Amino acid sequence: MNNNDILIRLRYTFDIKDSDMLDIFALGEVTLTLEELRVILRKQEPDTDRDQALSRENLERFLNGFIISQRGVKRDKEGQEVPATFDMTSDALINNVTIKKIKIAMTYTTDHLQDFLAQSGKTVSTSELSAILRNKNHRNYKPAGDQILRNMLKGMALDYRGKS
Repeated sequence: MNNNDILIRLRYTFDIKDSDMLDIFALGEVTLTLEELRVILRKQEPDTDRDQALSRENLERFLNGFIISQRGVKRDKEGQEVPATFDMTSDALINNVTIKKIKIAMTYTTDHLQDFLAQSGKTVSTSELSAILRNKNHRNYKPAGDQILRNMLKGMALDYRGKS
């Protein structure tokens, strides 16, 4: 699954307009023109690099901006802004971090995620989902494959956009 494919599916699911996409990128500290955004939102050829149109860093910056757009800026106990985390240190972590950040942005529970997966025909146990959401250094961490992320995004789209 290409990085821009994740972005395309999120855009479709939540019906995000171009101007809102640019705003979300800006919240994640990425400045894009409308033309650059449209290049990112074009479907890539199947055998191209995962990050040809959208880098791993810019995908995570978009997800951080998405969290801010939905929940506001995170603050500590003293009211100071807490900087966004950057956890996509390798391609193997993209799916897990994407799932976690969508969960945070939309305040989903694991039950919501299981429902989305079930709507797309995929059954995932609570313990398996818990392993996917764990820190990569935890002994029970499990990498999420493309199929898990793809099915979760499909289930979200079915839930938000209807079953037609």
